[in-house]
Amino acid sequence: MGRHNRIVGMTSAFALLLVAGLSQGETLADFFAKSHINGQIRSYYFSRLYGSPSRVNAYAYTLAGRLNVRTARFLDGFHLGLSFYTANSLGTQPVNPARLDPTLMGRTSSLNALGQAYLEYANRWLKVTVGDQLVSTPWLNRVGGRVQPVTYQGIVAQVQPMAHLQLLGLRIFRWENRTNNTFQRNNLYYPGVIAGPNVLPETAPASNGALAFGARYAVSRLKSQIWFYQFDGFANMLYWQGGYVWRWHRQWSPFVDAQYTREWGAGQVFEATGTTLFGQNGQGVNSTDWGLKLGLRFPQGSLWWGYDTTLLHPGALGGGAIVSPYTVGYTADPLYVDAMIQGLVGVGPGHGWRVRAAYWFFSHQLQLTAGFSRFITYFSGNSNWTHFNVSYFPKGAFQGLCLRDQVEVGNGAGTRVPNPLFPGFGTHSFVYNRVMFTYRF
Repeated sequence: MGRHNRIVGMTSAFALLLVAGLSQGETLADFFAKSHINGQIRSYYFSRLYGSPSRVNAYAYTLAGRLNVRTARFLDGFHLGLSFYTANSLGTQPVNPARLDPTLMGRTSSLNALGQAYLEYANRWLKVTVGDQLVSTPWLNRVGGRVQPVTYQGIVAQVQPMAHLQLLGLRIFRWENRTNNTFQRNNLYYPGVIAGPNVLPETAPASNGALAFGARYAVSRLKSQIWFYQFDGFANMLYWQGGYVWRWHRQWSPFVDAQYTREWGAGQVFEATGTTLFGQNGQGVNSTDWGLKLGLRFPQGSLWWGYDTTLLHPGALGGGAIVSPYTVGYTADPLYVDAMIQGLVGVGPGHGWRVRAAYWFFSHQLQLTAGFSRFITYFSGNSNWTHFNVSYFPKGAFQGLCLRDQVEVGNGAGTRVPNPLFPGFGTHSFVYNRVMFTYRF
């Protein structure tokens, strides 16, 4: 369905709900007063310094905005939601396309998208959302760090049959990635989707989306969730995660977290197109990953260490690589070991560890974070990533403003593969910097 038809359809639905509201004796003024509008203004500048004479440095700037509208409740439980996203480079894109960082807003100078357009019904134990919407699950989510979030076209249902337990189910048909303005039947493995591995040929059959069922349980200091995903034509996945927090010495809270991922399936789209992952031929998807996270939260910050390993499965697609159609390349998966633009899913079977510290200053107005990640892989070499972040959240008249600078330095991954990862082609450091101003209203 085109953007024009979607806008016309949602406008018609909005008019109908106004009539419904009036029929219940509610005035237009009352209805709009109970509706909710919020948004963001974003000014982002990204730069990639490759430190190599064989590749030019890249950058991108955008001024962007988000506007979200959620109507008041009508017909005893219904809401309508809309989100519009816009971004413009203001004429700053380089003449040489090789110098552009397309992950920020794509390769166009202007991006406008109707990201959300949904109808929702909710009562005290059930919520059903139909249409274009944000989704929040471990392996199918909104993704962050850019001007436009990822949204999905489908239906999501949540049921709370008892206290502390939530059951969820969803069927996704299409998605709108973070640099596109239309919903499409593809994913990050398809050609042309920016930041993905793009390993499938142009002749690959269209994606049929995904089906998922999950359960979340949380009581006191214990939390756990389990999910089943069917990525149609790609893989089936079972994912479990659980964690516990102790109370120790007033506000000091040690915690432990664990996760397990198991994937299987024929990988029909890969098989039909003769596509491999990480240069490894294989019959079907067969992947296993487990991880552990240990840490400490204290009044002004936190410190944690995480470990993940993706087991080698000879004879499987990618040697046992995790197949994640909607997070690979986006660094949006739930594994504990990742970096600003790289994750264990994106480098294939192997293992890695990460340590991260965060501390707040000046009454939680200034936050400093630092992290270090190390990947040791079978097919993508070894690499390490050092990350620094400073964020300022002023209060008072500037409440809602965030000034942030993120820097990451990557090294390695150049000795075992002919086309190494980002960090400096094995001989130079790769430096990624993001300067981000955000205002929420």
